[in-house]
Amino acid sequence: MSEATDNVDTETFKHLERLRQLRIEHRDLDDVIHRLQLDLYVDQVQMRRLKKRKLLLKDQIARLESQLIPDLNA
Repeated sequence: MSEATDNVDTETFKHLERLRQLRIEHRDLDDVIHRLQLDLYVDQVQMRRLKKRKLLLKDQIARLESQLIPDLNA
């Protein structure tokens, strides 16, 4: 039983660490996008790519957060 608990704790830790990394990257992208929006001559293609990446990160964060919520039926 202890080994199963250790595996669950290890997986939870991995998910939490990944979640932390994704949140940092999402925040950094938000900062970059904000700074680029202040530039009148910003490359719109680059801006769309950054925004698309940010949305992808947001989806990954939501998916990981959902996995970390325990099932109510369990």
